Amino acid sequence: MDLPENLPEKLYLLAYDPRRERTTRNSSLNLLLQAAALTELLRRGLLYEEGRKAVARARGGAAEKGLDPYSARLLGQIRESRPHSWNSWVGRARSTGRDQPVRRVRDGLADSGRLTLRSHRAAGLFPVTLVTLADPGVREALEASVTGALTGPLSRVDPADAAMTALVAAGRLGSVLNGRQRREHRGRIVKLNPAAGPVPRALGTALAWRMAGHAAESAALG
Repeated sequence: MDLPENLPEKLYLLAYDPRRERTTRNSSLNLLLQAAALTELLRRGLLYEEGRKAVARARGGAAEKGLDPYSARLLGQIRESRPHSWNSWVGRARSTGRDQPVRRVRDGLADSGRLTLRSHRAAGLFPVTLVTLADPGVREALEASVTGALTGPLSRVDPADAAMTALVAAGRLGSVLNGRQRREHRGRIVKLNPAAGPVPRALGTALAWRMAGHAAESAALG
């Protein structure tokens, strides 16, 4: 089975809901995919940490080959910017428009033939994009990798699967792990987190900020 190599593509597919033909929780998913791109760059050695900030290497060479379009674009942005914290880079994920991670990663997967897109109007009024996976077995295999990372011998967990699972947990991706399962596997998740470096903590912080902002908006409107 031909599985995607890059973490943003893997996380998008894990967030996909076959029944709705869409991903779940787009607002939080944008942050999760941004975190996945940062982790992919970190794992490839294209980013490193200096003073708790993400710094890009000037040249990546072979490490840049095979990068998904979204991660490659983010790498360019980090190279052109002064150093910022991991929290800052995760929080910079756009939540609307064509530049939001959900749309960029989805379109990259469509260009590679892993999924197809078609326009639809919900209730005959609201435009939505329906997504169909070319091979539903790919998502099932990725979910099995998460299960294996949580339950199999730790010494046999692939580092990429460890990083993917750490992000699934930090991003509260309920389509893969619900709250009870996250609590049940809390000890193992702590051991998997180092595979994703400082990003899971930054993702948790960004999600907390986003939730606090939404709560403040709701209180003001109420």
